[in-house]
Order: sequence, then structure tokens, then C-alpha cells
Amino acid sequence: MTTASLSERAEAMGIRFLDQIPETCLDPLLIAQVPVEWARSNGMLPIRLDGEACIVTADVDHVQAQEDLALLIGEDLTTVAAPRDVILRGIEQCYYSRDDSPDDFLRGLAGNDDSVAAVAQGGNDLLAEAEKAPVTRLINLILLEAVKRQASDIHFEPFESRLRVRYRVDGNLYEQASPPKHLEDALVSRLKVMGRMDIAERRLPQDGMARVHVGEREIDVRVSTVPVAEGERVVLRLLDQQAALLPLDSLGMSATVRDGVQALLAAPHGMIVVSGPTGAGKTTTLYAALGQLDASRRNIMTIEDPIEYQLSDIGQIQVKPKIGLTFAQGLRHILRQDPDIVLVGETRDRETADIAVRASLTGHLVFTTLHTNDAVGTISRLVDMGVEPYLLASCLRGAMAQRLVRRLCPQCRREASADETRAGELGAELAAVAAGKPVWEPVGCDQCLEGYSGRVGVFELLQVNGDLRDAIRRGSAGLNEMRALAMAAGMRPLVADAVDRVLAGETSLDEALNVASA
Repeated sequence: MTTASLSERAEAMGIRFLDQIPETCLDPLLIAQVPVEWARSNGMLPIRLDGEACIVTADVDHVQAQEDLALLIGEDLTTVAAPRDVILRGIEQCYYSRDDSPDDFLRGLAGNDDSVAAVAQGGNDLLAEAEKAPVTRLINLILLEAVKRQASDIHFEPFESRLRVRYRVDGNLYEQASPPKHLEDALVSRLKVMGRMDIAERRLPQDGMARVHVGEREIDVRVSTVPVAEGERVVLRLLDQQAALLPLDSLGMSATVRDGVQALLAAPHGMIVVSGPTGAGKTTTLYAALGQLDASRRNIMTIEDPIEYQLSDIGQIQVKPKIGLTFAQGLRHILRQDPDIVLVGETRDRETADIAVRASLTGHLVFTTLHTNDAVGTISRLVDMGVEPYLLASCLRGAMAQRLVRRLCPQCRREASADETRAGELGAELAAVAAGKPVWEPVGCDQCLEGYSGRVGVFELLQVNGDLRDAIRRGSAGLNEMRALAMAAGMRPLVADAVDRVLAGETSLDEALNVASA
């Protein structure tokens, strides 16, 4: 039934019609006894509209199902009509907002040894809880809670007398409620089943991949296990497809850096390097950059380890060292595919660096990442890998270093004066910039973690100009000389960008000092 005909039918029956379900009408308590599968299949959702318990349905004539739902909830429900797609979105939102925490479930499991028995292989929709084995349900609740908290990793760490669970949120690990020690083997087995790993192999490390759903939202889970003294340690990396594919404008770059990156992306060929430690957001930045390019007119290919997110209209290759598909080998074959733009997930060795450099010299635009402390350090790192300085001078277009700093919670941050001693650790020039200006510090509330909520990037962009290219070609210029040339060309260091964030009230002085000490 179309929206127009449903509206007419509702009007004829004297039933209220909604073209949207207000978020304030969603009541997780009403759906506590309603399985999400039933709500989806019947297209019905109980809500509270103007304080009255109602049932929203796209099939106003399906009276029996409405009566069944009212009986299950134990309340009289007033029928309200709405389009089915609107109802389904409301169902996902309502069930996602339910306060089903692992803590509550663990309290119910306390002392119940029977829960160890089943390691079910049920579906992987985290919102669907009904009829799941207890261990499966516990894993689903832990995963769902991690998704709600926007955690990037989940750690299961066995010790002699307990099993510790920790979430990594905004770069820091936070301990959660610990499952009983007697559930350890069942939990590990269930995680291995999800990752399609060998549950009988406990002596060797294993890697696996799973995919779970939160309604229509897909989340890839990388599973890694290693044997330790007290059992097997398991780490899950959560890769949220929707959360990571960000546009370039949303990464937090200053206007100057963003314009510089856009200029680099417009280059017909050459090499662009993004550097920083693990977890600095390099992959997110590269994907955002690829999103700026016209894949319909150019052949874009990547080689990654692993493929963290699927990109539309782009060919992505997964490195498989066990069968000889290394970065270098894969890159050789990519160059036979007539690419215009190539992304090399990471340049780890001389062979990969040589091929990437030569590809950039033969008409390809090459993106790659390195683990260096700053943008200028990428030059010396590539030379140390064995890249000839004259080749590097010809191909390198730019290098960008980045870090992630925690963003202050806007609800509870408070204004403070900068401590002169601590501000001095930023360097005399930056300390003078911050002198006498208000800064903000974390407080902590129920909307954040220790006064922080989310992270924002800080960047350092080096664009290779004539003077710097000559210095690279000579091969004798030191880091300090090249840094001075880069600064003269307009590069602002990472810590200066971090101080800008501090003065804008986005992050704290402590976070800027962490960048300065890196």
C-alpha cells in the first residue's frame, strides 16, 4: 500500500497517520518483551504518543497481530498508521536505544554453570536477542555495548582468577564488567566460531573475520587470538562501515591544510605519504582523499592489509603473504591493470618502496602510509629504506603527519587558565601564543568519558617545493635543514595545530602536550 493510500485508509477509519515517528515517542520499556524479529516481520512498533500507549502499523487491517501485541505488552494500544519504511527505521532506533548492558546480563548469570553448555552459531544481528544461547547472547551484548560507546577494539584478557574485558574508546582502554571465569572457554570458542577459526587449536595464534549487523548497519569484526600463560587472549577490532567513510571536510583539518591536500589530489602523478603511529587515523584520511577523486573517469586500485572498508567503484586487493601476495607482488600486478591512482596500504620494505616510487614516476598518483613521527621524517625513512634521493626528489609531492586528540565534552568542559610551567613544555613560541588566553579542561559527566567525547585530528602538511626538492636530491641535508625549508614554505608543525585546538576549546592542554612529546 502506498503512503497516499495508507493515509486515506487511516483517515477513513478515523486513525491517526504519522509520516515520521518522533524520537520522543520511542519507549524501550514497551518493547522489552517484544522480539525484534516479530516487530520487523509484522511491521509493528509500540510507542507512547502524547503519553498514550499506541501501536504503529502499516497494515491497519491486521487486527489479530495488534491484539497479540497488546496482550504481550499488557496494555490497551491505540492503533496509529505509518509507512512501513518509517516503522522499520523506528524499530531499529528503538531497539538500539534499549539499555541492555552486559552488566545486567552477567548479574543474572552469576553462579549459573548451565550457561556454559551451548556455543550457538545463531545469526549475527546484535539486536536480535530472543532464543539465543546465554554465551551467544552475552557476546552480542558486549559487542552492542561496544558499538554504542563507539569503541574501536574489545579485549578479552585471561588471568589466573578472572577474565577481564576492556573497550578501547578514543584511544584509551576502559575496563568493563568481567564475565565469570568459568565462561572463558565458551566465550573464546564462540568468538572463534564467529571468526571462522579452528576452535580446537589453542597453541597457535589465529586471525579471523566476522560480520555482524545492528539492524541495517554492518560492522566488520577482525578477530585475533594468541595463547598466553592463563589461556587465550582475544582482541576484536570493530570496523564500522558507516562511521569510517568520512568526507575530507569532516576530519578537522584547518582551511590551509585542507586546501593543500586538495592541491595535492589535483596532481596528475607523484607520491603522497600520510604518516603517523598506529591508530592515528591514516586509513580514514586516505579513504576520505579517495572519496574526493572521480572514480567514474579514472581507474583507482588499492592493496591493503587488511581491507578495512569496502569502497564503491574502486578495486581493492587483500594482501595474503601465505600464498606470496605481498604488498610488492600485488603492486606489480596492479600496475598491469592500467591504473590511474594507486593506494598502497603501507610501505614496509625497500621492495615496496621502490615499486611505489617508480610507479609514481611513470604517470601514476600513488598514496601510501608510513610510521614516522612527523612529515619531514617520511623523507629520511624512505631514504633509509633504500630509495635513491634523486628518485624521491622527483616523485614526492607531499607528506602529511597526523595524530588524534581527544575532544572535550561540550556539556561539562570548564574554562581554566593555562599553567605556565606546563605550557612552557610546548616550546617558547607556542607558550607565548597561549599566554593569557583561556583554555579548557575536562570535568566528566554522564555524557562522556573522563571529560572527553570523540576525537579530532591534528595535522602537519609538507608540500615539496623547489628548495626542498633540491635538498632531498643532494642527499646530504639533515632533518633540521629540511624542516626549516618546509617551515619556510608554510608548514605548521603538529603541535602548533594542537595548540590551535586548545585555544578553540576543542581539546585540552594535556592532549596538546601528548602530541608535543610524541
